[in-house]
Amino acid sequence: MPDAAFDLHMWVTFALIGVAIVAYITERWPLEMVSTSVITALMVFFHFLPFKNAQGEVLLRPDEFLSGFANPAVITIMALLVIGQGLYQTSAFEVPTRRLTGFGARYPWLTFIIIVLTAAAISAFMNNTPVVVIFIPIIATLTLRLRFSPSKILIPLSFLTILGGMTTVIGSSTNLLVADSAARSGLGSIGFFDFFIPGIVLFAVGGLYVLLIAPRLLRARQSMISSIAEGGDGRQFIVQIEIAPDHPLNGKAAISGLFPSLKEMTIRLIQRGEHAYLPPFEDVTLQTGDVIVLAATRSVLAEALKAKNSILASDLTAARTGHDGDAEPSARERGSGEIVLVEAVVAPGSRLIGRAIEQTGFRAQTGCIVLGIQRRSRMLRSRLDKILVEAGDVLLIMGSRDRLHRSRRDHDILVLEASVTELPDARLANRALAIFVATVSAAASGVLPIVVAALTGSVLMVGAGCMNVRQACRAFDFRIYMLIAAGAAMALALEKTSGAYFLAHHVVTTFDGAGVSVVLSALFLLIAILTNLLSNQATALLFTPIAIGVARTANVDPHPFVYAVIFAANCCFATPIGYQTNLLVMGPGHYRFSDFLRAGVPLVLLIWLTFSVFAPWYYGLA
Repeated sequence: MPDAAFDLHMWVTFALIGVAIVAYITERWPLEMVSTSVITALMVFFHFLPFKNAQGEVLLRPDEFLSGFANPAVITIMALLVIGQGLYQTSAFEVPTRRLTGFGARYPWLTFIIIVLTAAAISAFMNNTPVVVIFIPIIATLTLRLRFSPSKILIPLSFLTILGGMTTVIGSSTNLLVADSAARSGLGSIGFFDFFIPGIVLFAVGGLYVLLIAPRLLRARQSMISSIAEGGDGRQFIVQIEIAPDHPLNGKAAISGLFPSLKEMTIRLIQRGEHAYLPPFEDVTLQTGDVIVLAATRSVLAEALKAKNSILASDLTAARTGHDGDAEPSARERGSGEIVLVEAVVAPGSRLIGRAIEQTGFRAQTGCIVLGIQRRSRMLRSRLDKILVEAGDVLLIMGSRDRLHRSRRDHDILVLEASVTELPDARLANRALAIFVATVSAAASGVLPIVVAALTGSVLMVGAGCMNVRQACRAFDFRIYMLIAAGAAMALALEKTSGAYFLAHHVVTTFDGAGVSVVLSALFLLIAILTNLLSNQATALLFTPIAIGVARTANVDPHPFVYAVIFAANCCFATPIGYQTNLLVMGPGHYRFSDFLRAGVPLVLLIWLTFSVFAPWYYGLA
């Protein structure tokens, strides 16, 4: 009976995993619902039919399926997402991405290829997870600037760092685990570059696929970052800039009738005293006291506000303080009221109608400023302080979220919630960068475990004021949380019921006598499949002794079989739960489970076929 019970639990586990994968692929139900259902089904089944050994001891309790919620991988991923949100909120990577934008605008794909290949090269000598953490905010910000979908780039980033990690013994924690297990099995130590040649071949073949084919298989999706940062439908707002002595535009001369510093902005008027200059602007040099009236979209204005020497710096300062001047915001405002841009429609019967913005007392009453105005009926070519507000005008308002919330009690304007755009606080960029570098350095050097380093970094991001608690909570992706928990529960059931060992045993016996190269290929494929369901570390530890035993039985060198375990266990491309870097890019890329299957399954098969052809020839196996 124990054997029958053993078989029953194993086959039910196989069935539940199969149903879960189908449900994830079809996307008929929310990912969170599928994950919760899988965990619940496993708990109910193992409660009513306990899994026991021959002595009657329970080997797998129902409550153990909840261990995934406290899995260090969950804490690590969520903490790293919080750190990434802190970098975004402070525009910490604004300077390097602005430098890349000029080159990227001319050669976008070449720019992204250079970035992901650089990440892949670094991953050969450093754990993959910190590498991806470093490059995600750079790619996300750059794709936003170049109007490029990050969903085309972030999965290739994850895949290439995994491939790069296959080339050296320290390329991933999986490699080190296999090397240690092999050494304990009597094979001796594996050198740093012992499997570099087959590794670089797999990297070259897989890299070509990732760069040339995978982006074509991925659908362009709006990411969470772009959905927050982008805004507007091409409508332009009239904005007024006054040139002060220290203004970045002071002394700038027109070139061919245009001002290069005002990209994607249309200057409607330059007012100098009583004289007005209209376009084109020939032989005009901006000077103190000039008033510039320009037109730009909300997204362009938001980008201008993020710049280090913003042309709208005085407006941003006024929005932070709630009045003109250089006073710093209070500690309460810094902690609770980040600066936002929002559109608001002037309501019929509003007290603003018929008056210029400055005459309305809007700033004094709300603490927010009107950055621009848009009127659909006609093109405006007047100073902002001379335009009389009409019903239906759209005002572009900037201020703290708290002040904006208070202004909603006034029925003079109707705030358009969907238009809210948060403005990063660039003053805290250096602080956020310091926390980020310290976190990555501590994790990469081994001074702290990655989970401890990531959790510490996320706490410091909030504690140092780089973001508030609400912004940190927004980075928490519940889909990923439930997906990791469900993956851990399925892996636990598969491991405890010996389902993985059952599959390995049957593969080896099925292909026994078919030749060493066939057995090696079949073993590689089985490991590559299971590593996308189990954790790659668990898969590597499970199959290393099996691979060594198969090689010794066949009287061949065990090293090619050990290297097969390393390469196959790293083939975690087909599911987001296969590896941490896949989970890291899932949120910023706004990916679905099916995206990893669509791009990852062909890569797994390609790596398997390449290894099956190259390894027997390279190692001289019959």
